[in-house]
Amino acid sequence: QVQLVESGGGSVQPGGSLRLSCAASGSIFSPNTMGWYRQPPGKRRELVATITSSGSTNYADSVKGRFTISRDSAKNTVYLQMNSLKPEDTAVYYCYLTSTWASPSWGQGTQVTVSS
Repeated sequence: QVQLVESGGGSVQPGGSLRLSCAASGSIFSPNTMGWYRQPPGKRRELVATITSSGSTNYADSVKGRFTISRDSAKNTVYLQMNSLKPEDTAVYYCYLTSTWASPSWGQGTQVTVSS
């Protein structure tokens, strides 16, 4: 079983920045992919960014150029640096980890609110 714990969420004004962290523990298989989804109010959960063990990244078009995903695989920790935040970035952000042979594991989510 994998446990994921997110941190770093909060409230920020438009144009501000936040850095989310997610630490994984438990039975972690390698290689794996870690990443972030988000669920804005009234909308379905959507992909934000992913990063593989080798460092390959993938971003949603809506965040490309503003968000940066990174990881420290030795620590099983993934980060999401969010810059130039917009009100539409407001959502609950969920960390996940997946590998070939295991079902995805999800964190409980952290709230990000962007408003003036």
